[in-house]
Amino acid sequence: MFSKANREFLIFLFFFFVAGIFWLMMSLNDTYEQEIRVPVHYTDIPKTAVMTSAETDTVRVTISDKGIVLLTYMFGDALKGIDIDFMSHRRPNGKGEVLNSELVKEVSQNLLASSKLIGVKPERLTFYYNYGEKKRVPVKWSGTVIPEDLFFISNVSYSPDSVTIFASHDKLDSIRQVYTEPLNRIGFRDTLTVNAKLQKLPGVKMVPDIVSIRFMTDILTEVKIDNIPIEGINMPPGKVLRTFPAKVSVRLVTGVKTYHSLSPSNFRVIADYNEIKSSSEPKCNIYLMDVPANVSRARLDTKQVDYLIEEELNL
Repeated sequence: MFSKANREFLIFLFFFFVAGIFWLMMSLNDTYEQEIRVPVHYTDIPKTAVMTSAETDTVRVTISDKGIVLLTYMFGDALKGIDIDFMSHRRPNGKGEVLNSELVKEVSQNLLASSKLIGVKPERLTFYYNYGEKKRVPVKWSGTVIPEDLFFISNVSYSPDSVTIFASHDKLDSIRQVYTEPLNRIGFRDTLTVNAKLQKLPGVKMVPDIVSIRFMTDILTEVKIDNIPIEGINMPPGKVLRTFPAKVSVRLVTGVKTYHSLSPSNFRVIADYNEIKSSSEPKCNIYLMDVPANVSRARLDTKQVDYLIEEELNL
């Protein structure tokens, strides 16, 4: 460690360190332009008012000065934030505005005399509020959620399934549901649980703004449900429709779990008398009308059956 080579290396490191300090001091003495993000806080908000936009906004401030001064702005307290009085900028329509000239004035008051303010963005800040108007709306997911092949999403549950929104009267009337930020989940087979943020809407506050969503999966299978009765509709009084066969089968694709809960009563197959009376064909058409949820590609084994129209006997 105390050999001549090691001593020379330590001397080299010392002078390298000193040279680095001189270079840094010279660099910080040069003039630069720097964009700094400055928080804007809204103050003096009445207890009866609800901010439906963020209570803290952000402006982008571009300043020209020596490097050492810019470092104090970036890491010191001089530009930690500016305060905007809520009552002075609110408007009767539930919307408030802060002009760029006011932002420039507020920022300039916190700058040193040597600093030059190049610009403040955006051109104006807009905030929204109301006095407690609210309603609950359901939550829906958005995006791409696709399980593995041979699996499908059998059910989706939300916790909570609805949220409270605060907004202006017009916005409350127009919003029927809110959506999550786009999800992207592909290639899963077990139940998937996702914590999703809600999509932000201008002038709308959502409580809560994060929901938990469970995507439950099932294995796809093609099955047949037998013994579904054919029902005659639009039959005139005193007439009865007899079909041969009286019951038919439906083929469909669904999940294994869903299949075990299905029964013929979940389906409705009809023959329309209004169609039959104007036809001379010996067979009548039948139609599948009602199909349970979580069932796809449902189709009848046959689309026509033999039939008779009988008179009811009044005993």
